[in-house]
Amino acid sequence: MTMAQTSQANSAPDATGAELAGAIRRLARSSVLVVGDAMLDRTVYGEVGRVSQDAPVLVVQHELATLGGAGNIVRVLGALGVAVAFVSVVGDDQAGADLTGLIGGQPGVEPWLLVQGGRVTTLKTRFVAQAAPGGQQLLRADREETAPIHPKLADRLLRIARDAMAATSVTILSDYNKGVLAGEVPARLIEAARQVGRRIVVDLRGAAFARYAGADVAVASCRDVVAPGVTPLEHDDAVAAGAAALRERHGFGAVLVRRGAEGLTLAHASGIQHFRTQATEMVDGLGVGDTVVAVLGAALAADLDLLLAARLASIAGGVAMSRIGNAVVREVDLVRALGGTVLLATGTAESAASD
Repeated sequence: MTMAQTSQANSAPDATGAELAGAIRRLARSSVLVVGDAMLDRTVYGEVGRVSQDAPVLVVQHELATLGGAGNIVRVLGALGVAVAFVSVVGDDQAGADLTGLIGGQPGVEPWLLVQGGRVTTLKTRFVAQAAPGGQQLLRADREETAPIHPKLADRLLRIARDAMAATSVTILSDYNKGVLAGEVPARLIEAARQVGRRIVVDLRGAAFARYAGADVAVASCRDVVAPGVTPLEHDDAVAAGAAALRERHGFGAVLVRRGAEGLTLAHASGIQHFRTQATEMVDGLGVGDTVVAVLGAALAADLDLLLAARLASIAGGVAMSRIGNAVVREVDLVRALGGTVLLATGTAESAASD
């Protein structure tokens, strides 16, 4: 079935602007637990004042440190007014101390940052020349440790997370493959959430889907869902089939596929929906996935139905794409986006009822 045919058959009804605005305002009344890989993003800005035979030489003007990875999800949630509990692991190094300080400065966040002696805190350093509009990235240098955290620390993390689940409505697991959510930790967290009646949203990178079997919503990149070389926009059917197969194989309640400027594809019990952000130009993809996951989790925590939560996540992703760097998206940004962004939700679902 082509996209045009899918659009004509069984289109999901659109929420009105007033309904979407009301849903956006409900986000600030939600509470979310985030567990995952925190990292420090450092951007070094400068100008290329001279060029050697080897490479451009950057004359540093200033630096900016921000939260990355699961920490960026926390940052987005805090900017939306969501109450957040955050459980992660850092090393006993300067990057870990800087990251802890940044987390402590986030509004409405209860941090549980465990320290593992001798562990390297993930640090991503980007060198950006400011001459180009928005800046031109010249180089990224990463320092990281991907080994699983110490087993005793993992047990402590699980105990803290179980307690935090009872005080929050939805848990987001953010796996950047840096060791916090290694081994059996995801399965134990999913089981703990089941015991206290909480939903789990997992944000995955790579092919570790089996370790998150049974999660309520799995959010994945298009490249991890479809075969290499498939163009996301031209092959809606391939994306839909890959997402549906993933959902069936691992018992996920739903699979949400991030497709960059093409929007999102949702595979759930009632069918497939493609959420397009028609009026958005992709300026920068940094942090867009974290924004999508944060808004999806907040919407589900606010007791919005899955389709509406995915629609809000699509709006937020579109706003984030139009900005440079890890820019947060606030309630006012989402409400403003309703006036200039046309969103279409098409698919094979029989209704837009709560999933």
